[in-house]
Amino acid sequence: MSPLTASTEIQTSARRATLNLVAGSLWYAPGSFRIARALSSQYSLRSILFHDIADTESVFTQGLGVTVTHKQLLAALQFVVKHYTPVSLQDVIDEAEGKPLPPRPVLLTFDDAYASVRKFAAPLCAELGVPAVFFVNGSCLNNKQLALENLLCYIVNVRGLDTVNAAIQTVDGAGNLAVGSLLEVFSRFLPATSLQGRQAFRSALVRLAAIDESALAAEASLYLNSEQLRALANFNFEIGNHTYSHANCRTLGSADFAGEIDRNKAMLEEVSGTNVRSFSVPYGSSVDLTHELAEHLRNTGYKAVFLAEGRANSSRIADHTLDRVSVKASTDAAFFSEIEILPRLRSIRNSLSN
Repeated sequence: MSPLTASTEIQTSARRATLNLVAGSLWYAPGSFRIARALSSQYSLRSILFHDIADTESVFTQGLGVTVTHKQLLAALQFVVKHYTPVSLQDVIDEAEGKPLPPRPVLLTFDDAYASVRKFAAPLCAELGVPAVFFVNGSCLNNKQLALENLLCYIVNVRGLDTVNAAIQTVDGAGNLAVGSLLEVFSRFLPATSLQGRQAFRSALVRLAAIDESALAAEASLYLNSEQLRALANFNFEIGNHTYSHANCRTLGSADFAGEIDRNKAMLEEVSGTNVRSFSVPYGSSVDLTHELAEHLRNTGYKAVFLAEGRANSSRIADHTLDRVSVKASTDAAFFSEIEILPRLRSIRNSLSN
């Protein structure tokens, strides 16, 4: 990891800890949930998000900030089961069609295609009676290649940023752009790069790093195989679409939808034997849910679309778009902050800025 990436990660963790310390102090007050409702009563479905479950990060994930420990996941699920009502995607769809959700409903979701979700999270969720939705990228299935995020992590952690910057220069339109951290690749370069440019960047990374990607992916075995995907139905997990290659959807045009969205849906349905009816926007930003994309999803039968901006979902989701909270807490007070308080505050801030 580069020093700038490490510094950013430390600053983000410190900021999150401070916010949880302040907001989480309400957990110890009598009637903590009533206090939360006093901030804003317009909060219906709580939806929480996880990615990779591992006690230690690997060179493929260090710097991404997507890993939570087994202990953190267990604590989160125990908190949810004790203080909320876990619901399924079908319950959420029924609510949009007029059937009320139970008190304090919460929907558990996982993004990307990490095998750790099947190996650890799914059995634990089944044991505690928590349904979930797992949004999967078909390009990762069966470990034939790495997701671009994990490939970038590996190269930055093993080879450094020089290789990444050299690969950026091979992409038309990159100009003299140079990044100083892994975060800048995701915040500055990729969101402004077309799907074709992204593919060229990926090819340049593999070539300049002189790696055998297929062998590296097989050895790492980060992702689900087909058998594991099919088995998830036994744990009350529903499979959702997360695009084929985890693309920044703001860069997709209508001509790209067949390869990134429709192909992924067809692949996941064929492998899992189930209907894919929900979509998670990669990187979770509402900017990536373009009007053209939203219309395509409606026209092809999707019942729910998920973001990850950490805001509260008001009652009655008319447009089938839902927000989620990425949970990283370890204590009940911090869980209360991340699930109950901060989403309300973000929604209030958003309404005031509009």
